[in-house]
Amino acid sequence: MMALLHNRVSNKELKDRLMNESFKRTTISFYRYLPIENPQHFRDDLYKLFNAIQVFGRIYIAKEGINAQLSVPEHHLAEFKNILHNYKGLEDLRLNVAVEDPNGLNDEFKQGKSFWVLKIKVRDKIVADGIEDPDFSMDKKGKYLNAAQMNEMLNDANTIVVDMRNHYEFEVGHFENAIEIPSDTFRDQLPMAIDMLKGKEDKNIIMYCTGGIRCEKASAYMLHQGFENVYHLEGGIIHYSKEIKEQHLPAKFIGKNFVFDDRLGERITEDIIALCHQCGKPCDTHTNCKNDGCHLLFIQCADCATQFNGCCSIECVETIHLPKERQEAIRKGIDKGQNIFNKSSARLRPKLPDLLKTGDRSTS
Repeated sequence: MMALLHNRVSNKELKDRLMNESFKRTTISFYRYLPIENPQHFRDDLYKLFNAIQVFGRIYIAKEGINAQLSVPEHHLAEFKNILHNYKGLEDLRLNVAVEDPNGLNDEFKQGKSFWVLKIKVRDKIVADGIEDPDFSMDKKGKYLNAAQMNEMLNDANTIVVDMRNHYEFEVGHFENAIEIPSDTFRDQLPMAIDMLKGKEDKNIIMYCTGGIRCEKASAYMLHQGFENVYHLEGGIIHYSKEIKEQHLPAKFIGKNFVFDDRLGERITEDIIALCHQCGKPCDTHTNCKNDGCHLLFIQCADCATQFNGCCSIECVETIHLPKERQEAIRKGIDKGQNIFNKSSARLRPKLPDLLKTGDRSTS
């Protein structure tokens, strides 16, 4: 009988199963740039092995490497590591373990319940970079910095630190004096970073991101464009936060680290540097609009979550109170009116300040 290589169970049933599990899980992320000759074969092989030990999450595989964010049963951790380390090129793979919630406010995520299904996809690239130069290679990349080295270099006036994450990630947390590249796509950020740093080729350039995958490619691209002293933070913010705790180092990253699972954030320091997009109070809690036809990602405080039923606007509040059949018709595009909103960017559109009593709020 052929092994099942895709999920066939509804999301609701999968979520119910997850919440009823009696064991703990660990949220783990990893990546590696390495040549993969047959990504589809590798994908199918990995799916069978991970599915057998109840690993959930998402993995992207391409000829340039692998990128993963996963939830692993604690009692299968050793087997999980053996599976990965048995592949050539992944023997010494670094695994980034998620930051736990010290306040216990999200018990399900403290138990690693950050994903409820396993999805492994083959892509052209593990990071969409827009690079078409055939001479570009990941063989030459910036020098790794650990947490202690990062802190030391941040004290050097000759250092420029560049955040290679999206606007909504930067908004809730970033390194001291970091430069934001004002775009929400990595492919746009690369040429923008080159333009912004022209004339500073003699400076120490440090690139950083969430887990290391974007800043590693960015560092290689900077070197390819003629910059010389290029560095990138090993393991990204996730690994940095682990190292500063273990080594009792001061945190140079301020605020919250946005993560791409249902937690939507890991707190690094207690500083709240962002504002609620609806009322302007200090807040760094991301949420998705409860209107299934919107799902806009935005920052919402507890008071506004109550006032707007977890929605981003009055229109969406009105929509979720419509009969279920009417909501489904709207989502299918029948008589959309103004109830469907583009989710091409996580920044809030003008519709929020236009509809709310609190007036205009800028999030850029």
